[in-house]
Amino acid sequence: MIPSLHLITDDEILAREDFPDQARRVFEEGGQDVALQLRGPRTGGRALFELAAALLEPSARSGSLLLINDRIDIALVLGLPGVHLGQRSLPPRVARALLGRQPLLGLSVHSLEEVRTGAAASPDDPDPGLDYLVVGSIYSTLSHPGQSPGGLAMLREVRAVSAFPLLAIGGLAPERVEEVMAAGAYGVAVRGGVWDREDPKAATRVYLEEVRNRR
Repeated sequence: MIPSLHLITDDEILAREDFPDQARRVFEEGGQDVALQLRGPRTGGRALFELAAALLEPSARSGSLLLINDRIDIALVLGLPGVHLGQRSLPPRVARALLGRQPLLGLSVHSLEEVRTGAAASPDDPDPGLDYLVVGSIYSTLSHPGQSPGGLAMLREVRAVSAFPLLAIGGLAPERVEEVMAAGAYGVAVRGGVWDREDPKAATRVYLEEVRNRR
């Protein structure tokens, strides 16, 4: 099962002293409806490995999924349940060949062209190896300054050409969950809306209530 709320980190969030404890509290709150994507493009491999190793057991105990962005090597060594890819990552088919069939595999896309390039089936290979797509940015977001958001129109366009579950990302305040799910999203992916709040566990609860109410 693909969780309907994905919580995304960045290097600054991973470096916070209280991040491991906050992540454990989020797992307890979200259970099987939450996936944590460890994303740290400038964080060293050893730090990512140690953090993932420390969070694997509490995530599994709660039923949450612990995913890592790009680092297929760490996923394989630790037996993580999934990997998330960006547009600069290995192609999905290559990543799937390395990971095997079991782990969850997702891809971030920002346009129809990226869907066609990275997530489309072909006559020679009808299975691109993916399980879900993260689509955005839907709304303006401080994490991508200067980037023009695609809006609900982009989400609907991707929905029209892709059968994968879609997670909307970018400026997703809780009050916007209803409209993105009405436009075809399976769920949402959030960074600042949870990790920049005083109580990430409470913020997770708010998002989960919105997502669960729209199913």
